[in-house]
Amino acid sequence: MRTLIGRWQTWAGFGIAAVLLFGVAPLVFSEFRLSLLGKFLCFAIVAVGIGLAWGRGGMLVLGQGVFFGLGGYMMGMHLKIADAQVFGNDVPDFMQIAGVRELPGYWAPFASPAFTLLAIVLVPAAIAAALGFGVFKRRVKGAYFAILSQALAAALAILLVGQTSLGGSNGLNRFRTFFGFTLNDPANRRMLYFIAAGVLLIVVAVVRQLMQSRYGELLVAVRDGEERVRFLGYDPANIKVVAYTVAALFASVAGALFAPIVGFIAPSQVGILPSIAFLIGVAIGGRTTLLGPVLGAIGVAWAQTLFSERFPSEWTYAQGLLFIVVVGFFPAGFAGLAVLFKRRRKAKDSAEAESEKEPDAEKVGATP
Repeated sequence: MRTLIGRWQTWAGFGIAAVLLFGVAPLVFSEFRLSLLGKFLCFAIVAVGIGLAWGRGGMLVLGQGVFFGLGGYMMGMHLKIADAQVFGNDVPDFMQIAGVRELPGYWAPFASPAFTLLAIVLVPAAIAAALGFGVFKRRVKGAYFAILSQALAAALAILLVGQTSLGGSNGLNRFRTFFGFTLNDPANRRMLYFIAAGVLLIVVAVVRQLMQSRYGELLVAVRDGEERVRFLGYDPANIKVVAYTVAALFASVAGALFAPIVGFIAPSQVGILPSIAFLIGVAIGGRTTLLGPVLGAIGVAWAQTLFSERFPSEWTYAQGLLFIVVVGFFPAGFAGLAVLFKRRRKAKDSAEAESEKEPDAEKVGATP
């Protein structure tokens, strides 16, 4: 009975989220705000993966900007080639300005939409799996893993800045089409928002299924007692690799959606700062819960947009202070507070119910 109620609650939650994302938001927000919300949904997709790897697996991933950037750049390369073909050019516009007349060899495969979509899924997942096996098999964890992942993000950002064939520090921008659809058309931009919303719901459903499965239990067990899991006959490295790969896949898909929604992808979205920003949203929302990372990522991104317009220099300090307060005093995030209050209320109700069941001592003594 309890399982059936839980399933109905889950379906009801997904139904409410779908109504809000697909029905209410397009009616309430303007085209600009709806596109902005689509951008935030991309951040939420990354946050869901971080919640799985960090919240459930205990892996402090400080380099998700790497996979976010890989997905964004691969999508951007395809969009630039498609734009050049529309105007009858052999190379994208920024290459023409630089005097390049022939498309670089590693660009050519991204002229195919099918190859681009497969690369967005397979390349980051393969890199994450290879890196995960190399790191976790050597039992690298904790701060060492966090520093390593952050170093990879910094290295990729520096590498991209020096690549003129990828736009250098400016990155890839001014996308005009998306798989044959004109991005200047408001209907097509709304379509991109709907795609991002649908992907977010799918990602949340996948992570929920993983959390409810035996694998989810093993992942939590590895987080809380890795040596005990190894003693029981399981390899913690394999369990970690799966979570790390799934998180990388989600980040890549989010980056691929981010590029056409925002209209550019640059090294500034790949390095250390965006990777930490992803982490802040997850920590504030609640990394151990399912919806905490989603709400935290959207809330932090929205607050950053809102307050940075009025207080551009103060927002960075406010964001850092909020992160310190949450990590120091509310390690489970704001979603964890709700769970804590629910548990305390349940315990209080149970105590009151037990006290009502206890017979009055005087009445018992007075009974012959």
